[in-house]
Amino acid sequence: MKSNILKRFKRSSDLFQTTQRRLTMQYSGLIMLFLILFIVVVYTLLYVVILRDQHRELENLTRQETRIISDYLAESARNELQGLGSQELVLAGVDQFFYYVTDENGDFVMGGETLPHMREELFELVSGWVPERNQIREETLEVTFDERRIGGREIDESPKSDTVRLMVDGSPIFYNGQFVGMIYIGKDISFAYQLFTWLLIVLVSLAVLFAGVAVWLSFMMSKKAMGPISTAFQRQKEFVGDASHELRTPLSVMLSSIDALEMTDGVEEDPFAGKLLRNMKSEVKRMTGLVSDLLVLARADSGSVERTVEELDMEKEAAQVIESLTPYADSAGVSLFLEGPAPLFVNGDRARLKQLLYILLDNAVKYSPDGGQVKVMLSQRDRHWTMSVSDEGIGIDAEDQSRIFDRFFRSDKSRTRTVGGHGLGLSIAKWIAGIHGGTIAVKSEPGNGSTFTVQLPTDQQDGTKRM
Repeated sequence: MKSNILKRFKRSSDLFQTTQRRLTMQYSGLIMLFLILFIVVVYTLLYVVILRDQHRELENLTRQETRIISDYLAESARNELQGLGSQELVLAGVDQFFYYVTDENGDFVMGGETLPHMREELFELVSGWVPERNQIREETLEVTFDERRIGGREIDESPKSDTVRLMVDGSPIFYNGQFVGMIYIGKDISFAYQLFTWLLIVLVSLAVLFAGVAVWLSFMMSKKAMGPISTAFQRQKEFVGDASHELRTPLSVMLSSIDALEMTDGVEEDPFAGKLLRNMKSEVKRMTGLVSDLLVLARADSGSVERTVEELDMEKEAAQVIESLTPYADSAGVSLFLEGPAPLFVNGDRARLKQLLYILLDNAVKYSPDGGQVKVMLSQRDRHWTMSVSDEGIGIDAEDQSRIFDRFFRSDKSRTRTVGGHGLGLSIAKWIAGIHGGTIAVKSEPGNGSTFTVQLPTDQQDGTKRM
């Protein structure tokens, strides 16, 4: 059952949308790069400054308490540390988690800690350790806090565990130039790492927030940057469309005038005049074809295109196109062949699909050698049907295959001049495949011919364009 449906397609400017997306990504990427660098620099500086400050405080505390012990030994004229724990020495600093004093043999002399039940584990950390100059260790411990009394009341709670980050320093103790022992001090720096964690969370949150702002700013910047270009391109499209439309009339008049001149008396008797008229007619026809192609592309660029969608037998339509091109192919010494299921019912624009096949066959014949063969193969699978055109021509270089569908692109301009053409046919073919929701691709090797394959959906639902 056949039905004629007129549909208008709004063709978006994919080139400008893609360019604007790329500009947006580039702008936002640069902004995010600077933002990430800023976050890394700020976080690193704060990390280094805070830890260095903690190092300095611990070193000062260690020197201070070492001096206290040394002064006490000098005042009491003691040359050993044994029995020092029974003396009234106060060794306590801010955030000091523990301190231990050992004699020259490494035996425990005196000490204190925030959690007395962890003395054995803490003393094991420093036992036998003789730090080098300015050497400070960092340790991580899993500790438990027994909170059974709060506000003088007995409560029944199980011990709570936590992670404590310690910074540990050690210093030798001398009396009259003689080594008599060591003092070890552990400072709780857990608050510093909690600060680093919260700082990182805040910076990452700000980065996420500013990422959205960066994308919005980048979009606005890219939109403003593309404004003049889009306006210029729109004017160019209008000019091409208007110029193509206006050129058709004088070209038609010129072609009619040349036909009239050919029928006048005396032209056939003058070989030179006949040759001039044939050359003029050939060039006018070539110009008419170019103007017609430009008009098609101008209408496609204008965003409003009409097409007729109907059910048709593609095998029958392909046979008619081949039949109409057979005299042209025979004059070039090329044979045309058609293979495919008969019938092959599909939905589409009859005129556009025949134009697509005509473009592919015209190219295949132009670039085929004398005695070459051009094959058209039709097939259907699932909800798609395929049309491929193969030739035995000169082929296409690999680096040119991605550009042959660009407007006015010709891989070998010197060779193209001998066969004609203006580089718009494949652009129109790609456009026709696109408005039918399909694709067109090429597979070719220089010297081994080319195969153009078009894949289209069998059912054009209400003529909707799918890209």
